[in-house]
Amino acid sequence: MTTTLKTQVGRTTGSPEARRLRGKEHIPAVLYGMGMTPVSITVERRDLRIALSGAAGSNTILELHVDDKKYPAIVKEMQRDPIKRTVSHVDFMQIDLNVEITMAVPVHLTGTAKAVNQEGGLVDAAIDRIEVRAAANNIPNEILIDVTDMTMQSVIRLGDITLPKGVTALGDDDLVIVTVLDTGGATAAATPAGDAPADAAGAGEAPAAGDDKPAAS
Repeated sequence: MTTTLKTQVGRTTGSPEARRLRGKEHIPAVLYGMGMTPVSITVERRDLRIALSGAAGSNTILELHVDDKKYPAIVKEMQRDPIKRTVSHVDFMQIDLNVEITMAVPVHLTGTAKAVNQEGGLVDAAIDRIEVRAAANNIPNEILIDVTDMTMQSVIRLGDITLPKGVTALGDDDLVIVTVLDTGGATAAATPAGDAPADAAGAGEAPAAGDDKPAAS
């Protein structure tokens, strides 16, 4: 499924013009790929935000309307203002929906690892994206990993993940994707307040005469 994004062509390039456009909530952009001559375009900030607001986020397959033509494309790069963090320029790359491309897909954890929770552990995603290769129209919006059966000793690696048909993960099968952190919660039952450990050195002893340094803890 593609998302429509209208563009405007014929903008003048250069920093002053780019600043003027951004002041009007238009973002300078360029469309290239598949041997086409790069086209300088602009997109409305609001339209871009809406187009990328779905589950696929910046991986959304777009149908760019450029004059009277339509181009299937993806966001190749988004540059941001170093202070405001707003998008200042977008590179769109034209694609063939039936040709394989490589994209980084977000990882989301599902389920509750009760065994881990009971022992005071914490399930942790070691990475938040996995690079996959698939036809553009078959790239998943997200990769869901069920952690329900994890224990304190569990590790989920790249080779353990089942991906949709036609989607291949790029990387070593031994790459750790999800692990468990021991937060010490299981031993949180501390010694009751006021009870010092029986073998605490110097407990109850007065400091030696003339020794005004605090006892080592």
